[in-house]
Amino acid sequence: MQEPYMPRHNPAQQSSDTWVTFIAHFLFILAAWTMFIKYLFPIAFALASGEPWTRYIYWDFWPVIHVWLGWALLARPGYTYFLAIAVAAVEIIIIVTLFARFLSEPDWSIWRTNWFVNKVFVLACFILLLITALLRPAALKAGTP
Repeated sequence: MQEPYMPRHNPAQQSSDTWVTFIAHFLFILAAWTMFIKYLFPIAFALASGEPWTRYIYWDFWPVIHVWLGWALLARPGYTYFLAIAVAAVEIIIIVTLFARFLSEPDWSIWRTNWFVNKVFVLACFILLLITALLRPAALKAGTP
């Protein structure tokens, strides 16, 4: 009696998939956290203080890009590798520049401290993503879910 065909388990591929899935979920958590830090908390604070609801918001659409990139890391459309490299490089350059400006004259108000802590985690995520893209590009290419 012949045994049924069992695909061989590739631990390296599973490890790579697990790592990329971790980064994708890291991006989803960052997007949610950023929405809270940049929008929900400032709006609630402004309304509770009787100020215009937009008073403390730091407007940007990075959370949308983070969700898109997280989805791309899971779905692996053909552009995933290039999207990951481009977004990681741009984010790292922007955050390092903003940190240099901020740390030359720091303002540790609740708003700027929230911003700073958020950016530390965003920077960490994108450094990890860029290192992954450079050292294990196949992990981010289409057809390697």
